[in-house]
Amino acid sequence: TVEADCPALAQAVRDADELATAVPSVDFYEKGIAQTLAANIDDTKPRILYACENNNYAARHLNAAIAKFGSIPENFQILNTVIGKMSGIIADCATIEELGLVRMTPGSDKAVLVEAFNAIQIDRITLEGFTRGIPVFEEKTDLLPFEEAKLFGHNAIHALLGYLAAERGYSAMSDIAADSELLEIGKTAFIDECGAALIGKYAGTGDELFTPAGFRDYAEDLLIRMHNPFLQDAVARICRDPQRKLSWGDRLVGTMHLALAHGIEPRNMARGVLAALRFRQPDAEITASDVEATLREIWGISADGRADRIIELVQAWVG
Repeated sequence: TVEADCPALAQAVRDADELATAVPSVDFYEKGIAQTLAANIDDTKPRILYACENNNYAARHLNAAIAKFGSIPENFQILNTVIGKMSGIIADCATIEELGLVRMTPGSDKAVLVEAFNAIQIDRITLEGFTRGIPVFEEKTDLLPFEEAKLFGHNAIHALLGYLAAERGYSAMSDIAADSELLEIGKTAFIDECGAALIGKYAGTGDELFTPAGFRDYAEDLLIRMHNPFLQDAVARICRDPQRKLSWGDRLVGTMHLALAHGIEPRNMARGVLAALRFRQPDAEITASDVEATLREIWGISADGRADRIIELVQAWVG
């Protein structure tokens, strides 16, 4: 936080009816965000906040963080979001100028390039009489199925392809467009592992997404968007923070756990876990015993009875 900006930021929070957070992780909430909200949100008017972090329980985490620093007014609602957009970080100044991009901050050497996109799902607003200023968002009474489709579908396959692309020496996600074998791995994992598990869990919602045809359409659309050459999306960006992505409930291992819970052997997702372990330790030769030791260390006490089978599936790919 820039100290000189704090008064203006606090005033903006007090003035706003709709706010949003969009930081790399929910771990950032207590690094100034929760404190600022606690000090400046009162009950003089209803407000909502879109929690745009890539976490299925972002709203819960932010509510808990704010509560450490003050009370939360009854007419303030924090909403989870599902934002399935594809984007890339552009760090080349010449490209930024050529494309006419707006830099992230004045003087920054980075800009964000995002695909044309407006499909955003949010929790249903329960504040009486509140009208959103952004009408295109789609409210869901139960957002969790769509959050899990994002994390255990979209994010899982993006990570799988990213780590396998890194192993093959690709620098941009657009490079995988010519690799039919890699694309087939991604498609099989997406439809037969992630998709089958998500359909098994959420077919009862009645939503078209959780049908074989609906999920196949979802997967095939995303697989094309993942290697969009115009985004110039770096493989290194997709692969960053492997420790978090290998954690028990996150996109790689969490997807394997969900698949096993529905009787599906997630062999292709296991390839992604091994590739992430290798990315995490690029100078090490990862052995079968390393797989078990490292994963158990990352998971800690979170792991349950399916941990053994997950480890076996990953070890099967150790050559």
